[in-house]
Amino acid sequence: MFDRYKGGEHAVLVHVDFNEPDDCEAVEEFVALVESAGLNKLALLSSKRNQPHPKFFVGTGKADEIAEAVSDLNADVLLVNHSLSPGQARNLEQHVKCKVIDRTGLILDIFAQRARTFEGKLQVELAQLQYMSTRLVRGWTHLERQKGGIGLRGPGETQLETDRRLLRARIQYIKHRLEKVSKQRAQSRRSRQRAEMPTVSLVGYTNAGKSTLFNALTSSEVYAANQLFATLDPTLRQWQLGHFGEVILADTVGFIRHLPHDLVAAFKATLEETTLADLLLHVVDGGDELSEDNIMEVNDVLKQVGAAEIPVLMIYNKVDTVEGMSARIERDEQGLPQRVWVSALNRDGLELVAQAVGELTYGAIVHYTLELPASHGKLRAALYEHQWVTKEDFSEQGDWLIDISLPAQDWERLCNTQPVDMQKLIKEQSR
Repeated sequence: MFDRYKGGEHAVLVHVDFNEPDDCEAVEEFVALVESAGLNKLALLSSKRNQPHPKFFVGTGKADEIAEAVSDLNADVLLVNHSLSPGQARNLEQHVKCKVIDRTGLILDIFAQRARTFEGKLQVELAQLQYMSTRLVRGWTHLERQKGGIGLRGPGETQLETDRRLLRARIQYIKHRLEKVSKQRAQSRRSRQRAEMPTVSLVGYTNAGKSTLFNALTSSEVYAANQLFATLDPTLRQWQLGHFGEVILADTVGFIRHLPHDLVAAFKATLEETTLADLLLHVVDGGDELSEDNIMEVNDVLKQVGAAEIPVLMIYNKVDTVEGMSARIERDEQGLPQRVWVSALNRDGLELVAQAVGELTYGAIVHYTLELPASHGKLRAALYEHQWVTKEDFSEQGDWLIDISLPAQDWERLCNTQPVDMQKLIKEQSR
């Protein structure tokens, strides 16, 4: 129904400074978004205002300057680093005689390019339709409007109402399909809960290195690139944490400043993997000067989706880009992991991430030496089955001397499920 601009087109960029504290970094991020969309930046025009102009968003003089730049550079599209009202977008488009796309439309286009799965395409289409529902009139300015007399009514308004009705029907259909997806995800989560397998979700600002870390931890081949929103569709994999056991690791879409509300609503099914996780790994670009601001933005989005109360482990990635920094775990006053510094690209510190996640999801590791008589062969087999045995020897009486390492909660579960008194089998304990 709507024409999307193609990648590789020539664009003029517009940014307006409203004396907001994050305007400087917003310009750099805007340029990165344009490059991510596959567009060629011809020029970047900036201006300062106290408040948006009601007609053009920019001032009338700046609008004339933009129109002249578009004409001189033969630009195909005008990109504005702000959200425009339908009226402002229409007026500016008529003035500069060029397609005008605001920040929200640009992000939606990038998402449309990245969507790979059926669910992802549905979510993007829903966000696009909700965004375009208020902008339908821009597509029918060439048609007549209805007039007051018999025989003078044109097709314009009738076609507009038809499109709106079709749009509402399509939106309802997509929401219905996404509800089915949400139920399927809920069923999968119940299966994991019955298996007592914790879920860990990667979150963070876009291009922080989440997918690279995901691939390194799970030996997967999820698409990863140095661009904004390289990941759109969520991916889940099993992740072995050594003696701790297994968890489900989920790679999710990255967040960004002023993330469109339509996107947050459309990606409800995807973001449920975040809201229902047992632990969040907040991945941060350790070499980014704006990392603290990005952390605040991610926390704001987590509040929007209802994930603010879930435990968080900070993962500072790209430690190889920070001079004098090495992989390590930082702990709080109780000795629990709080931050982990790693380099996913160089695979440096991955074992530290597994250690920290294991401690937070399964608890501390306990080490025991058990003395098992020959009649306890089933218990010995169970210890080997769960890969808790680190060493085995024999006593002078011929009993098994087995060194085990396992999470504290698994030891408690073992004590409650075995028909023998496990405490009497302990020969030695160390931590």
